Amino acid sequence: MNQKLTIVSNKKLTNNVYELVLKGDLVNIMHVPGQFIHIQVPRPDLILRRPISLAKIDHHNSTCTVVLRASGQGTQSIVDTKVGDSLNVMGPLGNGFPIDFLVNDNRALLIGGGIGIPPLLECAKQLYEKGVKCTIVLGFINHSAVFYETEFKQYGEVMIATDDGSYQIKGNVKTVIDQLDQTFNAIYACGPTGLTRMVNEYFKDHPNAYISLEERMACGIGACAGCTVTHVNKRSNYKVCSDGPVFKTNEVII
Repeated sequence: MNQKLTIVSNKKLTNNVYELVLKGDLVNIMHVPGQFIHIQVPRPDLILRRPISLAKIDHHNSTCTVVLRASGQGTQSIVDTKVGDSLNVMGPLGNGFPIDFLVNDNRALLIGGGIGIPPLLECAKQLYEKGVKCTIVLGFINHSAVFYETEFKQYGEVMIATDDGSYQIKGNVKTVIDQLDQTFNAIYACGPTGLTRMVNEYFKDHPNAYISLEERMACGIGACAGCTVTHVNKRSNYKVCSDGPVFKTNEVII
């Protein structure tokens, strides 16, 4: 479904990471954490949309929040928009994080890195509302790159790893995970390839461990096959946009 959503907030979170709050009726059909929207770049010379994960869904105010890094001409054009402007949005798309099987007092581990962290926020919120106890491990390059720490603390215990040790634990998310002694009913992870590859292997035998993959996309609906990943049996391919972006661990080759 396509719709123009109005920008009601555009805020810089870190050096090149921005949070946009979008308002419109399309939000009414957004429910599943881990899904994404496909945003048309507001430049006629840039044809391909940009897939951006949903960080927050607010049905009361008909708003959704996305976080993106200005890393190229397309994303820079999106973050250069002003409050009151509108963006053409398609979505919600993809399969998100399964949480319905969890019940009150279950435990969940959420693992995020960099710009892959935002979709875990809506996941943490919905888990918290179900009474699930969340342990949240976030990885950043350094202290200045940290964002959403306060937001995540509303929903569970938060531990942060920085590559250079400038904030909290020195190392990466695996450094923190290796020190955990709890057992978890579910694992949810999103981040750069190195992180999802690690989680894919670390929790390959966990019955309810899920990773969200980042991939360049053209159509966003499974028509172009431009975002394929290989199934572990190597006999078939999955499309990240329509079969994912969330997969069980040990389901695809990363």
